[in-house]
Formats: sequence, structure tokens, C-alpha cells
Amino acid sequence: MNRLFLLVYFLLTLLLPATVQAQQIKHVDPSDVSEANLQVAKSQPDPELHLDFPNLNKIPYYRDRKKLSLIHRLEKRKQYNKVLPLLEEYVHNFGVENFYKDTQLLWRLGQLHERQGNVEKAKALYRLVLKHHRSDVRNVMSYYDSLEQNTKDYYVPLDYYYELVEYRKSIVSFKPPQGVYLNMGNAINSPYADYGPTLNDENEVLIFTSKRNVGGLQNRSNEDLFYSKQNNGFWEEAQSFGKPINSIYNEGSGCLSRDGKTLYFARCESPDGYGNCDIYIATRQDDGSWGQIKNLGANVNSPAWDSQPTLSKQEDTLYFASDRLGGFGLSDIYFTYKTKSGNWAPAQNMGPVINTRESEVSPFLHPKFQVLYFSSRGQLNNFGDFDIYKTYLVQRHWQEPRNIGPLVNGRGSEYYFTIDAGSKNLYYARSEANDIQNLDLYSFPLPMEAHPLAVTKVEGILTDSVTNKPLSAVISVIDMDNGIEISSKYVRPDGSFEFNLIDNTRYMILIQSPDFFTIERELELRGDTSLDIMTSVIDYSIPMVFENIEFEPMQSDITPDMEPILDEVAYFMIDHPTHRLEIAGHTDSAGDPDFNLTLSQDRADAIKRYIERKVNIGTERIDAIGYGSSKPIREEVTEEDRRINRRVEFIIIKPRN
Repeated sequence: MNRLFLLVYFLLTLLLPATVQAQQIKHVDPSDVSEANLQVAKSQPDPELHLDFPNLNKIPYYRDRKKLSLIHRLEKRKQYNKVLPLLEEYVHNFGVENFYKDTQLLWRLGQLHERQGNVEKAKALYRLVLKHHRSDVRNVMSYYDSLEQNTKDYYVPLDYYYELVEYRKSIVSFKPPQGVYLNMGNAINSPYADYGPTLNDENEVLIFTSKRNVGGLQNRSNEDLFYSKQNNGFWEEAQSFGKPINSIYNEGSGCLSRDGKTLYFARCESPDGYGNCDIYIATRQDDGSWGQIKNLGANVNSPAWDSQPTLSKQEDTLYFASDRLGGFGLSDIYFTYKTKSGNWAPAQNMGPVINTRESEVSPFLHPKFQVLYFSSRGQLNNFGDFDIYKTYLVQRHWQEPRNIGPLVNGRGSEYYFTIDAGSKNLYYARSEANDIQNLDLYSFPLPMEAHPLAVTKVEGILTDSVTNKPLSAVISVIDMDNGIEISSKYVRPDGSFEFNLIDNTRYMILIQSPDFFTIERELELRGDTSLDIMTSVIDYSIPMVFENIEFEPMQSDITPDMEPILDEVAYFMIDHPTHRLEIAGHTDSAGDPDFNLTLSQDRADAIKRYIERKVNIGTERIDAIGYGSSKPIREEVTEEDRRINRRVEFIIIKPRN
């Protein structure tokens, strides 16, 4: 696929008036979008299948030899209908250790459910195997991929997107992109690692961790907490929290209460700690200083590393990362809640859907919605090293984490994701693939895949109007109201596509392919929506004749009725810069042959000029030829015969492979 194929779709949003030859849109009602509407928009996805493991935080390992023996005997007899309920009950009792010691039981249970047609449960079990296995699981992956190929996302290559961004910047007359990967600059970042951003409730104070304080005989970096205040939209020069928050020990990962009076943070290697790093609180004094620093205690902290706290909206639940023994992987995400007495309850592991055999770190709970963001290197659908994911709390269960997409997650590592209270901007730390350890803070407008309200489903299927077979293409969705960036995707192998978008918003849907003219459709989103899109494939071997390309008698002027089709051809040519176009003008046999030849050439030239002006492409890619009346389709007996012979033919010429 040529790279310029994707470079023009934002330009097309503003200009392209193309029509869909056959399209049905279901459940689409017009609606005006406003800030108030966004607040009442659908804020949670539909509930997903949930697998419950009540023993996770009670026992480390479950084993019942008699039940296992019975299951194995029934398996040998191929009595699968009896095996399934027994194996399901056994797996239901799993403790944490079972997930890496007995993954083969999860795998077998998934196979039995797939055999019974329970595809969703089979996929959920296969995902657990892939997240927690400690052996070769290529066989499991092939099963999972076969079930998932028509439901997963196929994002366009990230390089194409960034070429598109640069292309849009060069077009002054069109709306520029909001921007991605915007480094927060020297006022915030230093030559050393800067990470762990968090905001106060009014989004006016940014708190982060930095290793910029270097000293001592060994020239070691000391982690400290810094803050910056926002002034007229700009962040001021970062300042250290100073004593007593920062000390001779390492401090980081700050998190403020809503009223700004309590600071949760991590301190490492302190004499009053329970482990390597512990979570502490500090209280803001009447004079603005910080004091009353306290360790959260043994119910929260462990003999290992505990850090990166984030508070729930009600401030009664604290989520954090820990590498304590008894977890699923190298580090897991845990939570604790306040009891009626006001104390923190013993911390609990968040379970095998959130945590994997690898590392999960830097949780962040959205200040308004029940959405948890975290960084992981063990989840499925990973773009780089550590990626950021989001998961929704629906009916008291955390759902399968979703990768927030390539506009945030690159080939390096991304950590410590934070969103402002208005869900407008994101703040996070990332490193380049060639310098994993050197983190910098970045901030830019929130893309759709990361938005907490992007839970309204738009799905569809693209098929050939003649054969009804699925078509391949790139599909792009443009936010017409808020300008939120949305990653483009390839249509899936079965012709389907799916986006999670914000309800009560206007979108432009563009579908592009070398096989057909670009499809454009404006969508007023109001609830989950299904699109059935059919279009005709271009036959490159025969000329195309469009009914509305009819000139006035003896004239060669382009009329308004011609423009929609000519625009389709023009945008197809700029979409596919290696293709050529031949425009052939024909007249009927009435009148002087020399005049007819000149008239047909004038008409072909007029179309060529229109297309070249419309999309600013070079003259060398279009040939305009007038044939006069020398190539009739029909013998001219009736006026209808003459009308058919008066035509303009378009031949699109593909490059040779």
C-alpha cells in the first residue's frame, strides 16, 4: 500500500462529497452535541462475560486429587459432557499459583467450551492461558487467533499515521491535528528520568517524580517529588517539594486527595518502612507546609516494593503496584479499602484479568469515571515494551483491559498515565525504543482510544454489491465536534470493522481502497450503531461511464451536477499517486466531424483541468483525448442511440507490479 494512501483522509473530511452506492444505517438519530450532552453520554461499555475466582485472595493454591482423578478418568472415556461441569467447578476454586502451575486445566476447559459452542467463554479462558503461561503456548495462540481474527483491531502502521500528521501540518488552509507525542519541555523535563505525573482536582498543579538530583561519592540519582503550577495555559518551571516530603531517601509517585490536603506517595529504603518501598501519607498544614508523614501500615505495605498509589473518586479505595510474593507476575496491581473504623483493610490482588505473569504497574483511576488505566508488558495486543491499557468497572467487575492504541503506545515503554478531570488532555511518561530507561513527560489531547467515554460501539461490514463478498480497505473515523484523534484501522478479513466512540457526537466515516472509490458518510451517533455498506468494485479492464457526466449541447463547461462524480475521481487519484487516468471524450455523429473532434477534446480537457485544480496533482498523470464521433457504441438510429454515444469515458490505469 502506498504511504500517501493514508495522507489525505483528513483533507477528504473537509472536501469530499462522495456518495455510497448502497448503504443502510441502523439506529442513527440526529442529535446536537454539547458539553452537557457529553456528561450524560453513555459512560460504561456493555457488561462482558466474567469468570469468578473467589479463592484468589484466600488461598495460594487449590488441589483436590480425587476430583482431578475423576476428571482425568472421564476424559479418557471421552465423556466430555460430564467433564465440563466438574472441570469448571475445579477451576472456579483456583488460587493465584494455579494460574501458572495449572494453566493446562484452563486450556482444556476453554477447548471444552469451544466444543460446546461457548465461544466467548472459550476466548476468556484462552486469554488467561496466554497471560499466565510459563511454557510454550503456540498451540493456544493459534486457537485464540482463529476465534479472534474477526473481532480484534487491525490498526494501520504507526509510521503512516505520523506521515499523515506531518502532511496535515503542511496544509495551512486545513485544520491541523491536535498533535501527538508532545514533550512537555525543559520547564518540566530534565536530562534525567522524569515520570509519575498526577494532577490536583482543579488541574492547576502537576506533581511528578524526577531523578534530576544527583550527588554523593557515587554520583547516584535521588528520586524526589516535584511540582509545577499552570499559569495561563503554560506550566511554570518545576520546583522540588523540599523537606520533609523529599529526604535522603527516594520519594516518588505522588497522589493528592480532592481537597489537596492529603498527599499519598512512596518512600524507599526508609528505616520505618516494611519493605524496599512503602506508601506514606502527608498532611498539608495551615501554613501550606507538609507534615504528619505516616506509613500506611502493614495492611497496605509488604516486605517487598509497594508504590504508585491512586485514589478512587470517593477516596475510600486505594490502588497501587507491588512486587510482593504471592502475586501473578513480576509486579501486580493491588487494592485496599477503608473499613468502617477508617483504617485500611488488608490489600488484595486485583486478579488474573488485570494482572499477568509479567509486570503491571502505575495504576491511575479516572477522577470522574470508573475507569482504571495501568501499564503492562503482559497483556495481549501489545505495541511495544510496556503499554498503557484501560479497564472499566461494570457491575462490580473489572473488564478485559483494552490497549489504548498506537497514538499513545509506541515501540518503547509508556508508564504513569494520567488524565485531567475534564478528559481533555493526557499526561504520561514514555521512553524511546533505543533508550528505554530515560523517561520524559509528555502531554497532548486525549485520543479516542484512551477516552473514558469512548464506549458507544459503531460496527459495520463492507461488502461487494455484486458478489456480497467482504472487501478490504482502510477505515478512518473523524470527530467533527471535538477534534479528538482516532486511529485508522484496516477492515477485518471478514469485512467487518468496529470503533468505540463517544455518544452524542458527529463523526465522518471514510473508507478507502484501491478497489473502489472512497466512501464517505457523516454519522450523528446516538447509541450503538450498525452500518451495512455495499459498494461496487472498480473494473480496471473496462472504461467507466457516469450518467451524470453529460454536457450541454455544443458546450464543454463543467456543470454542478458533474462535480460530485468528478470529485470522487479526483480524490481517488490523490489517494493513489501511482495510478494514471485517461479521459476520453466522445460525441455523436451529428454535425461536422472536425467540430465534433474539437468539442470532444475540449470536454476531456475541461474535466482534466477540473481534477488537477481540485487536488493539485501534476498534469503528467492524466491524459485527455478527444475522439469525436470515431468510436460509437451503437449505430445511431434513434435519439437514445445518439445520447449513449455522447459520453465521457474514464479509464484508471494501475501501475504494473
